Amino acid sequence: MKKRILLFGLLCMCSSYAVNAQEEDTNQTVFDGVDGVVAKEHIANRKPVPYAHVREADVLWSKTIWRMIDLREKINLPLYYPTVTSIDGRQSLIQVIMDAVSKGDLRTYSTMTDDEFSKLLSYEEIQTTLGASVDTTVVRNPDTGLDETKVIHNEARLFDVRKILLKEVWFFDKNYTRMDVRIIGLCPVFEKTSGDGDAMRTDQVLTFWVYFPQLRQFLAKAEVFNFKNDAVRYSYDDIFNKRYFGSYIFRESNVYNNRAITGYTAGMDCMYEAERIKNELFVKEHDMWEF
Repeated sequence: MKKRILLFGLLCMCSSYAVNAQEEDTNQTVFDGVDGVVAKEHIANRKPVPYAHVREADVLWSKTIWRMIDLREKINLPLYYPTVTSIDGRQSLIQVIMDAVSKGDLRTYSTMTDDEFSKLLSYEEIQTTLGASVDTTVVRNPDTGLDETKVIHNEARLFDVRKILLKEVWFFDKNYTRMDVRIIGLCPVFEKTSGDGDAMRTDQVLTFWVYFPQLRQFLAKAEVFNFKNDAVRYSYDDIFNKRYFGSYIFRESNVYNNRAITGYTAGMDCMYEAERIKNELFVKEHDMWEF
């Protein structure tokens, strides 16, 4: 009988030790902040791959193209979501940019000088453009019954940035005998709604320009959702350099002060004009070769 009691006591002690060890392991996992099998360190420690050096004498032909990315297209959804920082630390493209700007690590330039990167913008000016404001309203104090003025701070509506304008240069490099492209600038496009009822209208506002080569160091460390594999995810730098996005041509460099396609045509003709410019780039690359 004593042996049975002793054996039962030993079993209880072992069970209690196993439960405590499991609780300690669980608490340790939560403390480490690992949401998954392993801690993800690959993207966080990445650096952008440097561009190949290009000499001016090797550039036989070049063309400046402005391209619009609609973040509502299915292929571009990884650039738009999540609208708030996710549990695993993922951020949308505009959040990555604004975090770098708020810390003073990334310069922003005004759109009033087109895209020449000549006039700097402050973080406060950008916040105002993105819908941040300070309003006052009169509310009644339930304790005193008197009307009081209350200040309301409206935050920037980053989720209303639904398009991205890219400035890029296509060129043919005779040293590498290939057509290549370099993104020069990036400009978020903010959708501003005004009016009420039937008079409501939505305007597309160019917010600010950032110099893309300077932005790459932040994009390379920002993880992007991969539709096919959660274990192998891209960075925003991969998305742009490998052209994993959908877009349409907005304008090309021309003698008319680089006017946009919408400045001289409308409707379906805009789409046909964009396709014509796209086809010209394709034909130009083939015409550079001699068989």
